[in-house]
This record gives sequence, structure tokens and C-alpha cells, in this order.
Amino acid sequence: MFHAAEGGGAGGFTPILMIALLFGVMYFMMIRPQQKRRREAESMQSGLSVGDEVVTIGGLYGTVSGVEDDSVLLEVAPGVQTRYARPAIARVVTKAERPTEPVAEESDVVKE
Repeated sequence: MFHAAEGGGAGGFTPILMIALLFGVMYFMMIRPQQKRRREAESMQSGLSVGDEVVTIGGLYGTVSGVEDDSVLLEVAPGVQTRYARPAIARVVTKAERPTEPVAEESDVVKE
């Protein structure tokens, strides 16, 4: 009878530990990766610029021809422009060429 009373004390802590472990696994397997994907999508959408080729969540390919605070103007065919909300942009296919700083050539450098 004495041995049965000793084993019952540890049984009350085990279910609480299992629930905490379950929540920990759910956080690292589901919630954290989803937050990372959302941050990456927001970063991509805020970095859109004129000339980028993008795909919308509906599968429409277009070239960014204008950017506003909460919307993007896409040229889907020559002379055809449509307006989309930024979150409707699924991914950037190709980034537009950005002008770079001109590099000084040897002939431009004055030698003394």
C-alpha cells in the first residue's frame, strides 16, 4: 500500500509536461515557419520597383509600371495596365536592372 501512494505523486505532473511539450512542438513546426514566410513576403512586396517582372496570386504575369503605398500598377500586355493590391503579388520573377555607381577607369584617374 505504501508503494502505490509513492507512484501517484509523479502522475500529476506528466500530463502538464506533455501538453507543454505539444505546444512547443506546434510552435516550432507550424507557427514559427509561417511567421518567417509572412515576413519574407512582406519584404518582397515592399521592395517592388518599376520594371520588376512579377506573378500575382492568380497566376497573372506582368511588369511593374507604377508603385503606390498600398497598390501596384502592372502592365500585363503592351498598353494594358491593371492595378493590384501589394499582397496580391505572389513572387518576383526577375528584378529590374538597377543603375550602379560609375566606376572610375584608369584613364579617368589623374596620375602624378
